[in-house]
Amino acid sequence: MKPLISGIVIGALSLTINIDKNVLANDIAKTCKYDSASKVNPDYSTMNCLLTETALSYNVPPEIVKAIAEGESGNWRHFDMNGKAIVTADNGIGIMQITNQAGYNQDRLKNDIVYNIRAGVETLDDMFKRKDLPSINGGKRDILEHWYFAIMAYNGTKPVNSPFVQATGERNANAYQEKILQIIERLELIDLTELPFTREHFQYDSNSRENIKFSVMNYDFDLPLTKSKYFFKTNQKVNATTNVTVRTKPTTDSPSMGTLRKGEIVTITGPFEYEAVSTKKNHFVWYPVKRNDGTEGYVASSYLNYSASTPTTPTTPVGSIDVSKFADYKADQYWAEDFQWAVNKGLISGYPNVYNPATKKYENLLKPNTNLTENQMLSVLFRYFKSDELASTKPSSSWSADVNYQLASKYALPTLGGISASKQVYAVKDITRGNFARILASMHYGKTVSQPEAIQFLRDFDLTTTKTDAEFKPNDSLTRAHAVAFFHRYEQIFNK
Repeated sequence: MKPLISGIVIGALSLTINIDKNVLANDIAKTCKYDSASKVNPDYSTMNCLLTETALSYNVPPEIVKAIAEGESGNWRHFDMNGKAIVTADNGIGIMQITNQAGYNQDRLKNDIVYNIRAGVETLDDMFKRKDLPSINGGKRDILEHWYFAIMAYNGTKPVNSPFVQATGERNANAYQEKILQIIERLELIDLTELPFTREHFQYDSNSRENIKFSVMNYDFDLPLTKSKYFFKTNQKVNATTNVTVRTKPTTDSPSMGTLRKGEIVTITGPFEYEAVSTKKNHFVWYPVKRNDGTEGYVASSYLNYSASTPTTPTTPVGSIDVSKFADYKADQYWAEDFQWAVNKGLISGYPNVYNPATKKYENLLKPNTNLTENQMLSVLFRYFKSDELASTKPSSSWSADVNYQLASKYALPTLGGISASKQVYAVKDITRGNFARILASMHYGKTVSQPEAIQFLRDFDLTTTKTDAEFKPNDSLTRAHAVAFFHRYEQIFNK
């Protein structure tokens, strides 16, 4: 066990005080109104509170703790239907799946959720402090990407968790830490930066269970990284990361107080609050804010960011992104102005610091000729037509495309993909120009139209200059450049 010392986070400061951990656990249970002696899974808001408060007491970003609990237990479950702790075949115990950790009482790990969470957070904290793991930009505790290797070590630095598949050189999406980061993006509703590691930095024998050997121990990435959303202070200025609805209460079930526009600055008026509807599962929290016109309400933490006046990673003001700075931008291409418009409107973004095969360098790219999947196209579509609804709709499952297809179903769009398991596979397949035309025209008219009708719609309103269906090439894949061009023309014709 660690010494009886815990870091308590207050705002952006960390104060170290002497405190008995049992007292700390009791305080957290009291704060979250949870009976530690009960053997039932608490409701979602209470579990969010237990995970968040424990993480903050150790100065660990709550986003990471909640994602690990999600990945380890599935749906934040500790007890089964009979009131017994869930123990897996490899003896992982409860919500944080504590396995063979010396110094912890096995019965308490099973019977006390707060104790189990504390054990998980302490383990993660210990991983972050290890000197035999690589560090990123000096390892600041409030930067989410800086916890990459600590998250890996929570599961083990084995070959299975290498960021790259040695045999192919491809990024290993199945690595434990990659899955946890995907959960953060999906359920905290925030975008993280993919760190540009290289294959050569991770040496291992794919036929062995020996630990990975790290050839680089200190990374220094000049990238916009992500600060935890749990350290905003009262009276602090923050800005909206997208168009988002202000609510009268900390839940989307409450009335709207209007919409914050992307980049709008508001003032935090108090500490964050948990979801008011206890049966709704959110990983994020809600902050009370005040707009410049005096309007007050609640905004989900996911959609707030540290303003330019706050010492943190600088952000580019909305409307001022110069796409000519991207390495693959070409001013003489038909899509040049379309990308400038779409990127600044927040419909699509570039890829920061990715490998460019043409120059063999890591550069910022637009990738105009990359094909869009149906799910990616729906993201652009709803950012354009239904940005508020896209921001406020909550996923009904852990599937990353859930919200897009909820909205596609609501508006009767003729998608190939869908929420059912048999249709999910089509969500990640390239969308054709013909299917895109159907979806755009159907959204425009508010009813489902056929492909010939949709292409004629594009032709009638000069959204395409092609004269025949064959010339339109409906079976070709839709590229990023095609998409931004169509939406920009739509904007020019219908919204001006």
